Amino acid sequence: MSGAGEVRCPGCGEVVRLYRNPLLTVDIIIEVPGEGIILIERKNPPFGWAIPGGFVDYGETLESAAIREAREETGMDLVNLKQFHAYSDPKRDPRGHTVSVVFTAIGRGVPRAADDAKNLQICPLDRLPDDLAFDHALILSDYSESLESRI
Repeated sequence: MSGAGEVRCPGCGEVVRLYRNPLLTVDIIIEVPGEGIILIERKNPPFGWAIPGGFVDYGETLESAAIREAREETGMDLVNLKQFHAYSDPKRDPRGHTVSVVFTAIGRGVPRAADDAKNLQICPLDRLPDDLAFDHALILSDYSESLESRI
């Protein structure tokens, strides 16, 4: 069975099967109307600029995780939160296999870098930094294409 291993329980000696499963994350493309999207500069590895996001907590909905992560990293409230796409390439995060559900939203409030965001910038989609973390260049390319197809 792929991804499974076994250990013995130190108390009773029974074999316990261990499963390795991808971790679930959310990313949020936060639009600031007339200006661009919010990117954060990561304080922690992997470094670079990223779409705000993070891990979904146990017992939390995807939508709640997106709202929480947006507030924690950018100070922004979200309006018109919509699920965009899921990304699951096992190599998308160098720390391990993650699956990200990406949302789009309009940001309300004054953006500020907080939590594990070292810095924050609002970027037009046609002027993104070269050092995007994870697979965020692909995500933002897909997002740009989706906007173009609406026209």
